[in-house]
Amino acid sequence: MKFHPQFLFRIRFISVCATLLGVLLVGKLYVVQIVQGNFYRDKADRQYSRPDQDEWDRGSIYFQMRDKTRVSAATLKSGFTLAINPREIKNPEGTYVALSKIITLDKTEFLVKAGKKNDPYEELAKRLPSETAGQISALKQNGVSLFKERWRLYPGGSLSAHLLGFVGFDGDLLTGRYGLERYYNDVLSRDSKTVYKNFFAEIFSGVKKVVGPERSEGDIVTSIEPTVAHFLEDTLSTLEENYDADRVGGIIMDPKTGRIYAMALSPTFDPNDFGNVKNVGHFSNALVEGVYEMGSILKPITMAAGIDAGVVTATSTYYDAGSLTLNGKTISNFDGKGRGQVDMQEVLSQSLNTGAATVALKLGKDRFRAYFRELGLGEETGIDLPGEASGLIRNLESGRDIELVTASYGQGIALTPIQTVRALASLGNGGFLVTPHVVTEIKYKTGITRSVEESTYKPVLKPGTSEEISRMLVKVVDTALLEGKYKMPRHSIAAKTGTALIANPAGGGYFEDRFLHSFFGYFPAYDPKFIVFLYAVEPKGVAFASHTLTEPFMNITKFLINYYEIPPDR
Repeated sequence: MKFHPQFLFRIRFISVCATLLGVLLVGKLYVVQIVQGNFYRDKADRQYSRPDQDEWDRGSIYFQMRDKTRVSAATLKSGFTLAINPREIKNPEGTYVALSKIITLDKTEFLVKAGKKNDPYEELAKRLPSETAGQISALKQNGVSLFKERWRLYPGGSLSAHLLGFVGFDGDLLTGRYGLERYYNDVLSRDSKTVYKNFFAEIFSGVKKVVGPERSEGDIVTSIEPTVAHFLEDTLSTLEENYDADRVGGIIMDPKTGRIYAMALSPTFDPNDFGNVKNVGHFSNALVEGVYEMGSILKPITMAAGIDAGVVTATSTYYDAGSLTLNGKTISNFDGKGRGQVDMQEVLSQSLNTGAATVALKLGKDRFRAYFRELGLGEETGIDLPGEASGLIRNLESGRDIELVTASYGQGIALTPIQTVRALASLGNGGFLVTPHVVTEIKYKTGITRSVEESTYKPVLKPGTSEEISRMLVKVVDTALLEGKYKMPRHSIAAKTGTALIANPAGGGYFEDRFLHSFFGYFPAYDPKFIVFLYAVEPKGVAFASHTLTEPFMNITKFLINYYEIPPDR
């Protein structure tokens, strides 16, 4: 049978329309059930909402396990607020007796609140679980109301507290105050007034059509590995306790990508209960916001610059007299002693200030300053955390040799720990400057996930320089660090300690008995998977970082090698 062409056109048109309708319905189901599922679930709970208040909402933050499994770092918890309307309570004594059988209430306080007949709303308790709220609701007491509430919950307690930050009030606004909560506030915050947008615009655009701040709303996934973070924080806590240090901190990072696996400070705090912390400065992340004179862990950077520029090699020699006088001021080795004719390897192995000064003088002021700037010292790293400091390297502009040589061994210039780690990472990763980062991807409310990791890196040293300085630092560990006691026969480790004098802000100069200890290392040395940085501010009872930080560093190193099953490289 032959159909008229117009009839066939109508059938096809109807079929296309039916298909489009099906697509629209499926799309609508996806939007309602997946994209806006939480919104409609919340709508069902409106019977417990106060009419003058929107229920608070906020995106989640996730840690990421070694196997890429996500673990909640910051989420929302729901419960109920118990309140009374004194105007509607006819028998305050009876109401108190009924409620006190379910929850603990102070009788005097309850009766005072119930006696405020001109006040329509008095809170009795907050954050009640659903079971308790159900028991109270079943009493059917006049003037007694339950309102659903939400609050921020950090399931890990103090884990990564300085990195996560917390949510608190800024005036009347509940918002991210520190850490990731603040930096990604525009992603994590929610605008309850613009939850639903035009349906057809959503379907035909392929994504939800949004305007204003809601465009970026979502959850964030971090690179923080909770098992690694726990180990680092336990190590730091022990370190702080053993040496009564004012503050200790640590960073564990992938030197090739800038991905941070752990970042912590001790003492720390619990973001679930931050109200008990009296000094708000305690919340700041000193690993990003604080600047310190880092000491001898900068000597490998000076040496790498000298090797890269061709002014020295590992076997180049100089005469070490133990001290050096420039511009009327004298600098000396840590013990004031000279070693005679020594090579550049010994400059790192014995941590000789005069040797670092020699390399800096060979480079000259302009070239030395250029290398330090190329390595990102004195500038922000771009890490996705708030309040990053840029460091203080003005001394490099003085034009005097004395400032040049003191900077060569980490005094007279002040850097942030994260800035220092980024520069040191370039020694082991082939000579590239990476961008340290904590968040790896953002999961938007539309269902789209976007990676936020960079894939391009800035070359700052020749690959051969990276290999040579790594070899020199491996020899430091194998033969010089506490006389080779911590050499690992199957894994190569490149590392260096630093002991810096702490500046006296009152009288100028430096304290003679106050130090900053630092330690960095990466491994396996010629194809590093991790760089570890530790520091301690004013540890008591010990002078040198080799005695405070070597063992904690090696414990972390052995843990990471075992946990990530890093194969031997020698």
